[in-house]
Amino acid sequence: MKKSNGIIAYTIIIAIVIALIFFFQRSLYTQTNVTYSQYRSFVEEEKIAQAQIEQNAKVPTGSVLFFVSGSSTEYRVFVSDVNAELDRLQDNGIKVTLTAVKENYFLNTLLPVLILVIGISFVFVAMTGRMAAPGGGSGGGQSMANFGRSRAVMETGGSKKVLFKDVAGLQEEKEELEEVVDFLKNPNMYTSLGARIPKGILLVGPPGTGKTLLAKAVAGEAGVPFFSISGSNFVEMFVGVGASRVRDLFEQAKRNAPCIIFIDEIDAVARRRGTGLGGGHDEREQTLNQMLVEMDGFGVNEGIIVMAATNRVDILDPAILRPGRFDRKVAVGRPDVKGREEILKVHTKNKPLGSDVNLRRVAQTTAGFTGADLENLMNEAAINAAKSKQGYISQRDIEQSFVKVGIGAEKHSKVISDKEKRITAYHESGHAILFHVLPHESQVHTISIIPTGMGAAGYTMPLPEADEMFMTKKRMEEDIIVAFGGRVAEELIFGDVTTGASQDIKQATATARAMVVKYGMSERLGTINYEDSGEEEVFLGRDLGHARSYSEDVAREIDIEVKRIIDEAYAQAKTIITEHMDVLHRCAQVLIEREKIGNAEFEAIFDGRELPEPGAEQTSLMSGMPSEGR
Repeated sequence: MKKSNGIIAYTIIIAIVIALIFFFQRSLYTQTNVTYSQYRSFVEEEKIAQAQIEQNAKVPTGSVLFFVSGSSTEYRVFVSDVNAELDRLQDNGIKVTLTAVKENYFLNTLLPVLILVIGISFVFVAMTGRMAAPGGGSGGGQSMANFGRSRAVMETGGSKKVLFKDVAGLQEEKEELEEVVDFLKNPNMYTSLGARIPKGILLVGPPGTGKTLLAKAVAGEAGVPFFSISGSNFVEMFVGVGASRVRDLFEQAKRNAPCIIFIDEIDAVARRRGTGLGGGHDEREQTLNQMLVEMDGFGVNEGIIVMAATNRVDILDPAILRPGRFDRKVAVGRPDVKGREEILKVHTKNKPLGSDVNLRRVAQTTAGFTGADLENLMNEAAINAAKSKQGYISQRDIEQSFVKVGIGAEKHSKVISDKEKRITAYHESGHAILFHVLPHESQVHTISIIPTGMGAAGYTMPLPEADEMFMTKKRMEEDIIVAFGGRVAEELIFGDVTTGASQDIKQATATARAMVVKYGMSERLGTINYEDSGEEEVFLGRDLGHARSYSEDVAREIDIEVKRIIDEAYAQAKTIITEHMDVLHRCAQVLIEREKIGNAEFEAIFDGRELPEPGAEQTSLMSGMPSEGR
């Protein structure tokens, strides 16, 4: 608010300066100017009552000021010979006065320029004075003098201090960082044995896994100042600013040692050097060079630990990853089932839960979720419960939130034709049959033909039984088969196909190609990795001028092998669905009637039993994305 008020004040000052200049210029010419021919006509028609001739003291030129009879307007005409005009006016009986006028050079020329210069100087001084005033601070970076200072925010703990007990689901990671905390608390115990404190700790992992929270917990447990800054805050368009901010950051840290510096998204400033369009001497690389010097250069940074977080460790400069700078790399991965349960307990601590909510079961069925995903899931469940005017969160709220988080909210009000509903019902039934029949696939949890917010006309949700550390060749082949379930069902029933299987085809193709070029699962090509790693071509080099590591003949063989895998999977999907055609018809019919069925209903359809009541079996969650989205 103060900043906007200051801008308005400066704008008003500039407007006043411009108005003053305009006023002084206009004040010199208050009369109405006329042409010489108009003036002569006034003289000849004897309309001029009286006149005044103003003559310059040095030259015979001047001007005639006169009033026309019956008018209060004063007119001015410039003449080249004032003496001739004096005689002409007197010959026509007009009363004339002659005055000598000195040209006011200061008023006409210098004063407007002087006012403009003074106004601009005043605005500049006011702005720089305001910016340099106390309060700009190194964290705000608002002053011209402070422009090169660090924007890191220092936290000293207080009532909002984060501790390890507030970090759930990262047990091994916390144990590794507890050594650093102990070192900060009891340095003599380690230094007496010749050990030195790690200079840097790099937290590596997917987004949302809790890297920033871990860094705050380390500072909170150690009870030391915590400087936090984003990597993008170092880089500016002005040369030298980033390096200056790095120097200022470490100077502040030295004054508050022992302390922790945390740089979030360090890949914004520590990318590999020499990969830009031009030369290597750009602003980002200067900033990185200064950071390398500060972390392990000639300076002494006793008691300063640099922690950084990134999910792009592959693009970091090798110089910053070596021991002496980042001594430790802590992998912060997605939590396992035990970790997810602990995280859910943290995020439901202040949320009332219904008696039907089983956090253990929710954790088991949310494989692949990060801490941020689980927090968002429970927050959406709380919002859903509040909309339903409930005083607690039920299992149904969590299930509905899962659908909203995974594929978007269901659009019950969207009108679709009977033909489209029928096509979608058979499409999703095809997926469900393959999920149920194939031995390595998860069981079906929910089948729906209700359109969703992500543009899908329906979805089929499986229910994974456990976390998977790796994929087998059989499982990947079955994933491809399942992906073609909808397309095959459309072809068998309608004799035509739609665009609804486009995402399925894309996913199946990507899986088949990965099996061939990445995982060495092709008997035709052997156990060779043909993936374009691009280890030396960062960014631009990965896109331009990159040569494949294999020949055109091998590329042709790869394409042939990928097509073989796809064709065999499609044929197998068609065989299985043809064998279960009665299940396909019955499942599609039930979907058209109910729009959404669960595991118990689908099991009854497959076994030929009587269907249970709608919604009677909904007891668990879906943990992954739907098998496809039409």
